[in-house]
Formats: sequence, C-alpha cells, structure tokens
Amino acid sequence: MITSSLKLLARLPLSWFHRAGVAVGWLMYWGSPTYAKRVKENLSASGICSSERQYRALIKETVRETGKTATEWVKVRFASDANMSCFIAAARGWTLVDNAHRRGKGIIFLLPHLGSFQVVMRYIARRMPLTALYRLPKQRFPRSFYLAGSRNVGLSLAYTDLSGVQKIYKALARGEGVALPPDQAPNSRGGVWANFFDRPAYTMTLPKKLQHATGAELIAAYSERLNGGKGFRLEFQSVEAENFDERALNRIVEDLVRHCPGQYLWSYNRYKVPRKSEVKRRKPLPSYGA
Repeated sequence: MITSSLKLLARLPLSWFHRAGVAVGWLMYWGSPTYAKRVKENLSASGICSSERQYRALIKETVRETGKTATEWVKVRFASDANMSCFIAAARGWTLVDNAHRRGKGIIFLLPHLGSFQVVMRYIARRMPLTALYRLPKQRFPRSFYLAGSRNVGLSLAYTDLSGVQKIYKALARGEGVALPPDQAPNSRGGVWANFFDRPAYTMTLPKKLQHATGAELIAAYSERLNGGKGFRLEFQSVEAENFDERALNRIVEDLVRHCPGQYLWSYNRYKVPRKSEVKRRKPLPSYGA
C-alpha cells in the first residue's frame, strides 16, 4: 500500500518536489533555532566563504537545497527507471566503476551528504549489486518509507551494527559494491579524531579497515542537483588506496564539497562528541557570520 501510493506520487514533475522543498527548507530553518545556528556555525567555520556577502548567499542556497533533499527522495526512490533516466544529465567517471567491476574487485563507494546522494545510490544499484550502510531511525514511520524505497530501487541495506558490518564484508568478497557515508559521525568507539575543514571531527575508521582487509577499490561520488528541476549531474572519482586513512578521507570529502558547497548538508552535527570517544579540544570559531 505504501509503495503503490508513493509510486503514484512520484509521477509528479521533479520541479514540483523542488519547489515544495524550498518551502520546507525555510520552514526548517525558521522553525528550529538549533538547526539555523548549526548551519551558520558549520558554514562560517569551514573557511569556504571569502566574504560576508558570499557567506550570506551560501546560507540561503544551503537552506533551499537541504529542503529539496528532504522532498525529492520520493521521486528518486519511487519513480520508474525510464523516468529517472531522463534526469541524469551526465555521469562523469562511470568508466572507472565499470573497469573496477570487470576486474572482479569489490568497490567501496564514498558518498557524502552532498547534493542528491540518493540519486547516486539508485544509479549504482541499477547497474551492479549495492549494499548501503544505514543508521536505522528510531521512529517506525520514516523507517517504513525508507525500507520501501530501498526495495523499489534494488538497494540492500546494512545497519550500523555488527551484523551490518559482516554483511558489507561479504558483499565486497563477492565483488559487489558498498556505499558508505564518509561524513557521518560514528557511534562510540567506531572512529578517530581527524580534522574536517580544520576542526577536529570524529571520523569513521570503517572505510580504511574495509579497504585494507579486502583490497577493494575506492571511489568517491556525488550528484549535483541542477536548477529548475532539470535533473542531476553525477561525478565519480577514483581514490588512491595507498596512504588512505581518516585524514585522507576527510580531505576527499572537503574537495567534493567545494564543487557545490551550497548543496552540502551543513545542518548535520558533524562535530558532535559521541559517548565513550576521546574528547578533543575544538578550535575557536571565526567571529564573522555568527
């Protein structure tokens, strides 16, 4: 019943979802002082903006684009393959994935919360088996919607627990792909401290461990959302496995974010201190733009 209803809703034009997303984005920003403060703080401290004017403009773009992320998932997860293929303006670097897959190696896709990461996962999952690391929401309602959408696009989920990690290892052993969110703060002792935009951030060690244990290929990717509901431009980049560690991982994400900073999820609490982790002193934030 849920899937049928969402497939019907997904027939609406992508531009409709994006227009609704702009409204949702501003409602979230105005309705939550904590949310707004985090967006301002993270964007200001990133050093991406060279002026106050650029900073203010980027906040507005971030609010709009985050709202679009919140609404477009229905279209991305439940639209037909034919419909979705019309919205892929380019998939630069996909030959890197094809070549790695032909060699029979597993592939670790590093997919930060940049642009429409849901589009990237759907694009990959329609072309090769893909298992995505997923933190299960506590609420049943959003969980049901997400699970239904994953089944619709042929995506296998691995929860952030021991069984999920084992599932990911097995997928790589079979020469399949796994999708990891490299900018997601791990729980408890699942990470180390490494600078992210020049601030200490608790960073997951799983990508490095997986690569060292399996010899899998590393590919970073993101999907840039085009204006006017015209679709998405995908980018796939090979990552050098030699000397790959948590610091390198954060630098990779930083480089991707600089391509379209307004589409990054600056509202995420990237610098939180998980329980049982070693607390590090944080650098003071810049005074402008607070």
